[in-house]
Amino acid sequence: MTGIRLTAPAPGWSIDADVVVVGSGVAGLTTALRCAAAGLATVVVTKARLDAGSTRWAQGGIAAALGEGDTPEQHLDDTLVAGVGLCDESAVRALVTDGPGAVRRLMETGARFDTAEDGSVALTREGGHHRRRIVHAGGDATGAEVSRALVEAVRAAALHTIENALVLDLLTDAEGRTAGVTLHVMGEGQHDGVGAVNAPAVVLATGGMGQVFSATTNPSVSTADGVALALRAGAEVSDVEFVQFHPTVLFLGAGSEGQQPLVSEAVRGEGAHLVDASGTRFMLGQHELAELAPRDIVAKGITRQMQLNGTDHMYLDGRHFGAEMWENRFPTILAACRSHGIDPVTEPIPVAPAAHYASGGVRTDLRGRTTVPGLYACGEVACTGVHGANRLASNSLLEGLVFAERIAADIVADRPRAAEAVGPDGAPVPLLAPETRLTVQRAMTRGAGVLRSAESLATAAAELEELRLGAHETGADGTKPAVPGVEAWEATNLLLVARALVAAARAREETRGCHWREDRPERDDAEWRRHLVVRLGPDGALVLRRTDTEAFGPVDAPGAPDCAATSTTHPTPEEP
Repeated sequence: MTGIRLTAPAPGWSIDADVVVVGSGVAGLTTALRCAAAGLATVVVTKARLDAGSTRWAQGGIAAALGEGDTPEQHLDDTLVAGVGLCDESAVRALVTDGPGAVRRLMETGARFDTAEDGSVALTREGGHHRRRIVHAGGDATGAEVSRALVEAVRAAALHTIENALVLDLLTDAEGRTAGVTLHVMGEGQHDGVGAVNAPAVVLATGGMGQVFSATTNPSVSTADGVALALRAGAEVSDVEFVQFHPTVLFLGAGSEGQQPLVSEAVRGEGAHLVDASGTRFMLGQHELAELAPRDIVAKGITRQMQLNGTDHMYLDGRHFGAEMWENRFPTILAACRSHGIDPVTEPIPVAPAAHYASGGVRTDLRGRTTVPGLYACGEVACTGVHGANRLASNSLLEGLVFAERIAADIVADRPRAAEAVGPDGAPVPLLAPETRLTVQRAMTRGAGVLRSAESLATAAAELEELRLGAHETGADGTKPAVPGVEAWEATNLLLVARALVAAARAREETRGCHWREDRPERDDAEWRRHLVVRLGPDGALVLRRTDTEAFGPVDAPGAPDCAATSTTHPTPEEP
């Protein structure tokens, strides 16, 4: 344990449970439903409403070997190729083997997917898949349907839920085992102010870190709270340098910031073409699958073409679909485009890459266990080893389903006993002022976005360090450090995770998957077919180590010797 915690008031109320699930997307609600069905007292904590997380924004669908002639082995092969040599094969095998059954159980829970004329589940294809194996709902509203079904099931089961609550830090007992979480309810939930849920099992299902960047497809609540909590608790995080930039995000103009509308990969799966302003299909010849290449390749292809043409966007041309197909297959995307004055039926859609999905996160084993006893992680907040250096399209919802079920099974089998929480007892971390959030995001977009280099990453690291130091000081003009509150906590979480991401990206001196180093353009398997693992030491320093192989190994293994981020490669001190 690090003893590091956010600056926050002491909990003024508490409730007891067997398990607390933090997050209400596909991963969190699936875990909660399975635990509750086994008789465990289960509490769900979510940052906004139950249906307001990242899951409901998922357009494409869920990948699983459900079609005739398809097999888990073929799904495994496609996943390994997309992960560029860094997938943990045992984790991928668990995903693709358990996947079809997990999807069927989701359907039994109430999710209704689109069907073909013969009544079978309709399957589409997305980038990196050699077969049509993506189930979808409402054409391009799969996430919304999955969220609806799970939220209804949670309400029908009368699970204890706390909405509008930001999780703060992990509580532990005297032996360092998980004992619950502290949280702040934002005035509209069942409690006000800072409180605690005491539970011997905590499941982080808080979603991703998209808000680390200034332009993202992620909702505003995706501020890396789970990864930051895990780091402060002493857990290891891995592969955080691998942030997937979705190739086709609706381009809203130079300098657009915040959540951007996604144009699903399924549009390309149905035959839309990427073209430049002259109408030339520039992905032809770059990969055997052209527009359906894995996302890192398509994002790089778009970025290269923008550089060649001196423009800030390309186009996605689906005019040949016709109005009926747009209206029936992609109604959500059609409406989003038209709301911004673009009609895909009659004109190409302007697109550019934006931050989309974190392949890395809190390191877990095949049962979702982290390096902190009693703390689990699932969904985008976790790093199971499934995605490697680049997530295969529509494997994310599947990962949430499969590993949620595995986590629930482990908790039910273990049935941990509650112990008295002692919590972190070190000095609290000084908070960032809320207005620094945008400064963090812009520094990350400039220095650690689609294109990275030693120079750009060093600049980003220096800017982040300046922000960190500024949080420690009272200004010369008498200004005081930021006071505790949701916006300050979020900004502080973003800074910590941004620093971890930049430290890993600086250390990985190669190009692999969605980590693209302009100064190290080649992939180097001999040196870098390894995972970078980051943790926060008791002194607040970020510490990096490199695994011996592409496999993860047990979460309680000591691993390779630690190499501090303060080595000669990274002379800037890394402190909280």
